[in-house]
Amino acid sequence: RELLGRLGGAVADLAEPLLADVPLDDAGIAAQRACVARLMARLATLDTTEARELLSVADALVTKSVWIVGGDGWAYDIGYGGLDHVLASGKNVNVLVLDTEVYSNTGGQMSKATPRAAVAKFAAGGKPAAKKDLGLLAMTYGNIYVASVAMGASDAQTVKAFVEAESYDGPSLIISYGHCIAHGIDISKGLKQQANAVACGHWPLYRFDPRLAQQGKNPLSLDSKPPKISFTDYAYQETRYKMLVSADRAAAEHLAELAQRDVTLRWKMYEQLAKLYETTAAETVKV
Repeated sequence: RELLGRLGGAVADLAEPLLADVPLDDAGIAAQRACVARLMARLATLDTTEARELLSVADALVTKSVWIVGGDGWAYDIGYGGLDHVLASGKNVNVLVLDTEVYSNTGGQMSKATPRAAVAKFAAGGKPAAKKDLGLLAMTYGNIYVASVAMGASDAQTVKAFVEAESYDGPSLIISYGHCIAHGIDISKGLKQQANAVACGHWPLYRFDPRLAQQGKNPLSLDSKPPKISFTDYAYQETRYKMLVSADRAAAEHLAELAQRDVTLRWKMYEQLAKLYETTAAETVKV
């Protein structure tokens, strides 16, 4: 940008559109790339030190897509403080959390993303506490785009969330269900198990877009239907839940009952939250 200014009239007609705010959509980025291509062609005809220097770095004038990708152990647990700091900064950065609900890289240790009743290292008797709701925590800021996706349940909703997150001029967080060998499943059936997780309500699909709130609309969209199968219909397809039945049936049944309660309460809470946002949006429009 400084070099553009120093070159002055030689590139003035191209500098203005490059320094202007560009819509963060496909059309806006395409126009910006075309302008940079014209700039580079112009610079190639100029025999000055500034022109050669700008030509070598002109690609940097195109708006970059910045993504941070990490697992649940980092996002929910050991790196949560840093993640929260980045999201709260308001900067235009996108975060993708691949949530396997366990510390996969350390052999399957329990993390704050591990659901109640699941067996993992350091939770041999089944995790006694409910899973941390990372998406809900992020939504409380109000200015963060947040989405919960599971490609095995809805690839269209997944793609839509990525497109919206990319176009949002601010922090974005996408939490994606990740099936894992630590779940004790046939990995070839992982996408089907993702669909089961959504069908039982364990993994609700939603998108929270702050831009809609600014337009007086409901920012929270629940993209999955109410639970239609039980938690155990989903969970007992996986060894991480079934193994506790063999070891301690009474404990397994008790934790499964609590896990079902977690699922039911979470779904009702999100339903009520969506209705609250809808009511608030309607009242805002009236005002």
